Amino acid sequence: MPAGTIDWVERLHALVDEAAAPVERASAERLRCRAGCSDCCVDGLTVFTIEAAVIRRHHADLLATAAAHPPGACAFLDGDGRCRIYAHRPYVCRTQGLPLRWLEEDEIDEEIIESRDICPKNVDGGPPLEELEADACWTLGPFEQRLAQRQHETDGERGERVALRSLFASEGDRRRLPVIGS
Repeated sequence: MPAGTIDWVERLHALVDEAAAPVERASAERLRCRAGCSDCCVDGLTVFTIEAAVIRRHHADLLATAAAHPPGACAFLDGDGRCRIYAHRPYVCRTQGLPLRWLEEDEIDEEIIESRDICPKNVDGGPPLEELEADACWTLGPFEQRLAQRQHETDGERGERVALRSLFASEGDRRRLPVIGS
């Protein structure tokens, strides 16, 4: 993986953190996410290979010598449910717990419909999601599109993804998953 691509992903992650900070502050009363809360840290997560390269860059020793967390939760959790790669976690992990919103086109009426969701642990302690201003929610789509576009530029439009668990040497040769269509 070219170093420039890895650098680009790290800059994107920093932009995500910066853009998510006001959403996090607006929901501070309701957010129960803390070190050790790992309900959203599910097993089987996949990331684009360009994000896997960031993890490899910064955690080569961990990947080579440590064991993955037992199946059933994210491979990168430690025994206390804390993320071992938190500073270099993938995009999907950076907005977990925040109030989320996304826009979809209704195929019948051709209207744009907004949907919202939040971790069940973060429902209480603030106004109902439907009463939040749009900028108090993390809008899904724009950053994911930028990440997907860079992945497609890197791998010739294949959109290659890799299972987080497969990054560990102890997980054998299961390095890549079949290409998932975009």
